[in-house]
Amino acid sequence: MSSMRERMNRLRGSQGSSAIDEQSAQSENQTVNMPEALSANAAQETEAASALESPAQDVHEAVWQRLQVAERSSKWGSFLQREVRYPLQYQHGHHLLAELAETAEHLRVFHPEETGLPAPSLENLLFLDLETTGLGAGTGNIPFMVGLGYVQNEQFVIAQYLIRHPAEERAMLADLQTRMEDFHYLVTYNGRTFDWPVLAGRFIMNGLGRAELRLKHLDFLHPSRSIWRNTLASCKLSYVEEERLGIHRVDDVPGSQAPAIYFQFLADSNPSPLEGVFVHNELDMLAMACLSIRFGRLLDNRISGEVYAPKKPEEWIRTGLWLERMGQARQAEAIFHMVMEADPKGESSLMLLAARDKKVGNWERAVLLWQKVAMTAHVEFAAVYEAFIELAMYYEHRAKQPETALTYAHGAQSAISERALLQRADAKRRAEQAALTKRIERLKRKLSR
Repeated sequence: MSSMRERMNRLRGSQGSSAIDEQSAQSENQTVNMPEALSANAAQETEAASALESPAQDVHEAVWQRLQVAERSSKWGSFLQREVRYPLQYQHGHHLLAELAETAEHLRVFHPEETGLPAPSLENLLFLDLETTGLGAGTGNIPFMVGLGYVQNEQFVIAQYLIRHPAEERAMLADLQTRMEDFHYLVTYNGRTFDWPVLAGRFIMNGLGRAELRLKHLDFLHPSRSIWRNTLASCKLSYVEEERLGIHRVDDVPGSQAPAIYFQFLADSNPSPLEGVFVHNELDMLAMACLSIRFGRLLDNRISGEVYAPKKPEEWIRTGLWLERMGQARQAEAIFHMVMEADPKGESSLMLLAARDKKVGNWERAVLLWQKVAMTAHVEFAAVYEAFIELAMYYEHRAKQPETALTYAHGAQSAISERALLQRADAKRRAEQAALTKRIERLKRKLSR
């Protein structure tokens, strides 16, 4: 529009003095009529500009319609919204969305202290995922897309807000505040340290006040790390969903590329590349729903079967340790017993369970686990060395058997020699070697007495 106005002004300036005199002769209370020649030229300019602009606008509008994106308005302003609905019988990877109905309530253990709070259910879970202009949680990071997921009328609804420019952010955030009042639980993946801090900062920057999170937060990044941090290449949602949820994305736009795509949209107004960002955000919402189902099944002790069961002994052990931290001691012990029944030899991960047993005083199983690790040749050195040291400490201080303790101390010394550790020892390992030497000397003195 500004370019059209400039062309009109140039046309006005190009008219002869007679046109100016004619205009000045008019009374101040009269309407000034544009000369016919000027009117004709302006009409031609308008028609030419429309011919240039309308094809691009028509293409952009067709893209918005194809993506099912519509404008929403309120007293705060306007923004865009896309809405997608899935039937609850829709299967995403290993899970049906309908499984949320039977597993959601078990997520209550994330907030057991809230006795007056309704248990999680289909109706009170709100899934949230942001696409932002940056990767930090600072005040300059703007959420240009907010994805929401919830169940309504037996459908899983994904509502995605998009701002066409920063001036629409306030209207989008005000609508989000209102929408959140209808739920009790907020489900995110890394939302505790990213999504919610970003939103809280933007609420303040847009004059909407300091936002206290009234909803109880279920952030599944932390339990995912607890269980899969050593058995998966990464605990990014895309890795977890592919390796454990049976979800395989095709031609997915990585979240790291979303800011550049949005900045390009701001520059040329072409919404086509944004389709990939919409789909990426949509798939994140579906993955979080499936992850809710998976953790609900873990908490309900329903992890049998090839699809749901952990894949490696370490994953079983870490699952049990996580369940124990969540207050599910009986389920955790059942998993630990199953690990021992499977007799996993040569697993350095057994040291995790041994450390837990030592902490709670289950010395019988702890000693058995240390022995399994210490007597296996191909286990990594650090685990073997630690197992020998733990056995030496146990037999010296608890079992009061210095001769057996000395045997295990010599075992630790042999492990060091076999790895030629002293040739590349750092300060920590030299200190460990010195402590081991001191232990051996002390045990010898005890035996000599």
